[in-house]
Amino acid sequence: MNNFKNIAIAIFLLVPVGLYSQEKSKKFVPVEGQEGKDVPWIPTPQLLVDKMLDMAKITPSDYLVDLGSGDGRLVITAAKRGTKALGIEYNADMVAVARENAAKAGVGTMAQFVKADVFEYDFSKATVVIMFLLPELNMKLRPKLLNMKPGTRILTNTFTMQDWKADETVTTGIAEDRWNKAYMWIVPAKVKGAWSLNKGEELVLDQKFQVITGALKNAGKSTTITSGKLRGNEITFTCGEQVYKGIVSGSRMEGSVTAKGKTERWTAKFGK
Repeated sequence: MNNFKNIAIAIFLLVPVGLYSQEKSKKFVPVEGQEGKDVPWIPTPQLLVDKMLDMAKITPSDYLVDLGSGDGRLVITAAKRGTKALGIEYNADMVAVARENAAKAGVGTMAQFVKADVFEYDFSKATVVIMFLLPELNMKLRPKLLNMKPGTRILTNTFTMQDWKADETVTTGIAEDRWNKAYMWIVPAKVKGAWSLNKGEELVLDQKFQVITGALKNAGKSTTITSGKLRGNEITFTCGEQVYKGIVSGSRMEGSVTAKGKTERWTAKFGK
C-alpha cells in the first residue's frame, strides 16, 4: 500500500513538471499588439521602413540605432544596405526573434540586437536613430537626442516631437494603412549667444531648435537677420542684402557671404 502511495505521489509531482517543460519548449511567435514595457508591439510596414531609410540617406559610414526594435526588420533592412545597425529591445523573446531573422537574412554580423531599456542604454554614438514610440516617450527622449552630435538624423514612425518641427516628412501614400507617415529631424548645432566676426562685427543669435534669429551689430548699427536656419552643423541666414552660409565647428564658424554678386569668406568665434 505504501509503495502504491509513493508511486502515485511521484506521478502527481512529475505531471506538472512535464507540462511546464512542454509549455516552455513552445516557440515564441510575436503577435501584433502584444504588450510591451512602454508600448505595445506594432510592426512598421516594410514600405515605410524603406522610405524612412531612403529619407535618412543611410550609407555604410553610418551607425543606425533602432529604439524598440521588435522583430528587427528595420535594423535588418539597414544592414542589407551595408549600414551597421543596432536594435535595442526590452523583450528578450523579441531579441531572440530578431537575431534569428538577422541570421536568416545573412546579416548577423551587421545587425546586432541587445536586451535593454532605451531610456538607460547609451546610444550616443549613433548617426541615425529611429523609433516608433508614443508622443510622451518621444518627449522624454528629446533632451538626450538634442544633445547628440550635430547632423545626427532622428526618425519616428507616426508621432512627432511637438514644437520641434520636423525637417522632412515622408508618406507611403497608402491611406488605408494607419502607419503611413514618418518624420525626420536633423540635430542642430548649438549657436545661441554672441559671436565675433573676422571683420569686427558681432553676431548675436537666439535659437529654437533649427531656427535661428538675431542681429548683426557693427559700429553701433544693428541689422536683424532673416531666414536663419540650421541643418545639422550647416548654418544659413540673411542680413540685409548679404546671404551667409557656413559650417559650425564647436566654438567656431566659417563660410561664405554673398552680396550683389560678390562672394567673400567669413569666420566667427564664440564670445568676444
